[in-house]
Amino acid sequence: SLDETGRALQNTQVPAAAPAQPAYEPMTEDGVESMIALAERLRASSGGALDESAIQAVAEATGAPVDYVRLAVKLRVDRQPRNPLASAMAQYHTLEPNVRRFVISGVAATGVALLMAVEARLGSRVSEYGIIGMLAIVGLTLGTYNVSVSRDARVAAVAGAILCGGWFAARAVFSFALRLPEHYPPFLLIPYILVGALAGFVLQKLVTQNRQKLGLKDPAKERQEMLTQLVQLQERLRSGEKSITFLSVDIVGSTRMKENSDPLSVEFTFNEYHQFVDRVTRRYGGRVHSTAGDGVTAAFDHPQQAFAAAKNIQTGILEVNTFRNKIGVPIVLRCGIHTGAVVTPDADDIKSVNFSHVIDMAAHMQKACPPGGVAISDASAMHLPGGAAGVGTERVKVDDTTATIWSPRSMPPSP
Repeated sequence: SLDETGRALQNTQVPAAAPAQPAYEPMTEDGVESMIALAERLRASSGGALDESAIQAVAEATGAPVDYVRLAVKLRVDRQPRNPLASAMAQYHTLEPNVRRFVISGVAATGVALLMAVEARLGSRVSEYGIIGMLAIVGLTLGTYNVSVSRDARVAAVAGAILCGGWFAARAVFSFALRLPEHYPPFLLIPYILVGALAGFVLQKLVTQNRQKLGLKDPAKERQEMLTQLVQLQERLRSGEKSITFLSVDIVGSTRMKENSDPLSVEFTFNEYHQFVDRVTRRYGGRVHSTAGDGVTAAFDHPQQAFAAAKNIQTGILEVNTFRNKIGVPIVLRCGIHTGAVVTPDADDIKSVNFSHVIDMAAHMQKACPPGGVAISDASAMHLPGGAAGVGTERVKVDDTTATIWSPRSMPPSP
């Protein structure tokens, strides 16, 4: 009955919930990319490369799967120009840890077998100096070290089997290729593999038990140290992070305007144009961030300020053309606006921001804008009264975002 069911439920003990584990909020693709860049710089500052501990730390800090971080690192390596050796090393570090152990074992086995075969082929001419023999010992030592520091005994056993079995097989191949009077019975390959696996298993156990005595870092502790550094650095960067709206202004066809004009008239007119943009920017609470050629980039604390300044610049350029333009060809402008978070090393100086995706996007908006208009991204328009609908009806696609075009000819009708 319902009463019996209710009594049974009351007597049922609900197990206590497990204590919540600290979790990091998953980041966007750009956030993961930024965190990888931070990890890469931290490793570079200590003379190291982006290794598995750093990749694991980035995955924990961003909440992204480890395989996703490895893929992001690989794509990052592909985009960056590097010398062949640096590219090969970077690609190697994007492999899974177990695969890296197996690759090193195979390379070490092949290298040692080749050196020993070459020494046997050259005979006493080089063996008395012992150079090739020393190189072979170095290769064997590196291979043994690679097996012994594996994360678990199973991986160490496989890496050891590859090292010994690979050496046996490679030595037979090189002996045949160099016509050495040596014979390697195929059935011996199995004992070599078994001995290598057993040696790898034992070595890994011994190194794990004596890791601290040997001065080797614990991978878990190393990853935790990297994670702590990443989180602390991210917090420091976030303390200087703020939302800024950038306005990009440029002259349409400025090169043709200057070609057949008097240099003094060009100098005067373009100086007047820059002073005009600077005055309007300051009037609406902004400040000029940078100038490049005929282009001006201004920064504002709010999109409404930037949009009002852009509209005033587009309507006020008529007065500049009428009274201050000595070239004889009217100045036509394009404007682009974008809003986003930037990190300001100096909180009081917006010019300290030199490389920002927000600035680049504002420039892209400006280039996609028709002459005489203002292209404002959705990230900026959403902060305006009425949103994008209050700006205009024309829409353009710019990179991965959309912009709305404002111009005196396409203003939305008044209600």
